[in-house]
Amino acid sequence: MKKSDFHYDLPPELIAQAPLPERSASRLLVVPATTNHEPRFEDRVFRDLPELLAPGDLLVFNDTRVIPARLFGQKTTGGRVEILIERLLGGNEARAQLGVSKSPKAGARIALDAGGQAEVLGRDGEFYHLRFEVGEALETWLLHAGRLPLPPYIQREPGSDDAQRYQTVFAREVGAVAAPTAGLHFDEALLARLQARGVEFGHVTLHVGAGTFQPVRADSLDQHVMHSEWLNVGAALIEQIRRTRAAGGRVVAVGTTVVRALESAMREDEHGERQLQPFAGETRLFILPGYAIRSVDALITNFHLPESTLLMLVSAFVGKERMFAAYDHAIRERYRFFSYGDAMLLWPRREETRSPE
Repeated sequence: MKKSDFHYDLPPELIAQAPLPERSASRLLVVPATTNHEPRFEDRVFRDLPELLAPGDLLVFNDTRVIPARLFGQKTTGGRVEILIERLLGGNEARAQLGVSKSPKAGARIALDAGGQAEVLGRDGEFYHLRFEVGEALETWLLHAGRLPLPPYIQREPGSDDAQRYQTVFAREVGAVAAPTAGLHFDEALLARLQARGVEFGHVTLHVGAGTFQPVRADSLDQHVMHSEWLNVGAALIEQIRRTRAAGGRVVAVGTTVVRALESAMREDEHGERQLQPFAGETRLFILPGYAIRSVDALITNFHLPESTLLMLVSAFVGKERMFAAYDHAIRERYRFFSYGDAMLLWPRREETRSPE
């Protein structure tokens, strides 16, 4: 399978450059569960979601919180430096990408525009290990010194609204450098309507790293090395999922990061069957067509970049042909794409589905 198998042409004007005034006003393309060769797509609005789910269904959110991870500074030699923190490591240390004309060596120091300094401790591939001397805990300092790292396809500087809108309303665990964007469509009013409908909520944590924006460089996908991200799937969520399925409910992932977290927590039991188990740690799981996703029954997701690992994941869930038919429909109907864009509700191809009560 090749990277080029996942290419599509997107008119640049369909790339959303800013969020809509209301989170839940985004459009929602429903890709139904069907065995038909010609799926009938539904054009809805995201606030319609309670009508599309049933009492007893479980929505699983990623509760990671985006940090203001972009910094600027200057090397002692005078060269300018852009720093994108990829992960906080503790002890005021971090793993980061550096935008520089000449790569600094271990021991080099960077004077930060926001005050303080950063020392280069070493390098691992494209990531640098930095120690920050900023007079307070790095996580706290970043809140007033860092800048929000909007995705590279958003062609503007972050504004005052982005600090709130490029963050989910349920974000709580600090550590991501990019938002789990499927969750951006939920506001407090919609969450209240879902609860009134009888839909339950659960949470995982997966800290989205800068690697999510890195292009797949190898055309042959068996040569692609997936970036690593930290996640936590707790025992309480696994019990929620068990109860939901035992009662006939469906598990609905809010975002590809939730799918990746849950699939990374699948382990073989004593009978050789894959089962969800509590897991906290790193994942490099690469999901593409041919991989059987068993942890969720439906997926809410945004539209993803051509040739991206996220497009490959959703293609694994619903089938590549159906996924590309849905993208063709979205382009014809002028949906908004990527982080601040519209959303999809994906049901896998199955013989039998449960209808909302």
